[in-house]
Amino acid sequence: MSSEKTSLSIVYMGTPEFAVPPLEALLQTHHKVVGVITVADKPAGRGRKIQESAVKKCALHHGLPILQPANLKDEGFLSELQNLNADLFIVVAFRMLPKIVWNMPRLGTFNLHGSLLPKYRGAAPIHWAIINGDKETGLTTFLLDEKIDTGNILLQRTQAIEDGMTTGELHDALLPLGADMVVETADILASGDYKPLPQDESLASHAPKLNKENSRLDLSKTPIELMHQIHGLNPFPGAYFGDFKFFKAAPYSEKLICTEPKLVVLNKKLILTYELGSIQITELKPNGKRLMNDVDFINGMKESEILL
Repeated sequence: MSSEKTSLSIVYMGTPEFAVPPLEALLQTHHKVVGVITVADKPAGRGRKIQESAVKKCALHHGLPILQPANLKDEGFLSELQNLNADLFIVVAFRMLPKIVWNMPRLGTFNLHGSLLPKYRGAAPIHWAIINGDKETGLTTFLLDEKIDTGNILLQRTQAIEDGMTTGELHDALLPLGADMVVETADILASGDYKPLPQDESLASHAPKLNKENSRLDLSKTPIELMHQIHGLNPFPGAYFGDFKFFKAAPYSEKLICTEPKLVVLNKKLILTYELGSIQITELKPNGKRLMNDVDFINGMKESEILL
């Protein structure tokens, strides 16, 4: 009996930095990436320079064929995709695919998702795990079906969330895990020796897209919950309130009497105090100014108290 592994031809779909390590990992295997699908180039930043996605830059570096469709149902794009004759499509942080796309390859399409599904279905699973104060999260690979993030599970791996961890730090901790899981899932599908596990709908929860409403600092939360919100919105979009965005915080045990939210300097510490308690702010960005630590902000303060 031959021990030689089955090699798959794969089309890889992704956009941001999170999707780069799995692509790099696939390129080190016996599988063959026959094409990469990513978003169209677009202007960004103050200079409105045309920016390529992180995945496109990686694909260019490795000389891979690239498609950047504006419309995933465009007949020309579908024809090019069909001609790649892939066994499997892999999606990592891309966009919702129409059935005509995800149902095209013989082995279907799997997605790498940033939570332990069915928990945190939706656009921002890593953020909401931090915002909600979870002690553990992880990654899931699952087969795409008609609805968003509901398909049968192939693999799951857990990741501890350390105290004070930000979304950015958790994102970085998940990167190598995601790369390993994408390769392992491709190998399992190639072998044919797998049994997808249906998701338990009773355990499903949602991780909605971040917007102005849910990114506003919520002063109905307890101090510890407020810290989770601040860290969950770091590095993007930042937890805003008044003329500030807050990015890092620490516990502050001293009870302060306060009727209106304000920033105060106490014992060389920057304290956000409000009706339910107080926390220490260690990193923030005033409107129109750079991101700074508490020491730099305190040194620039004209008064020792700022109403929010």
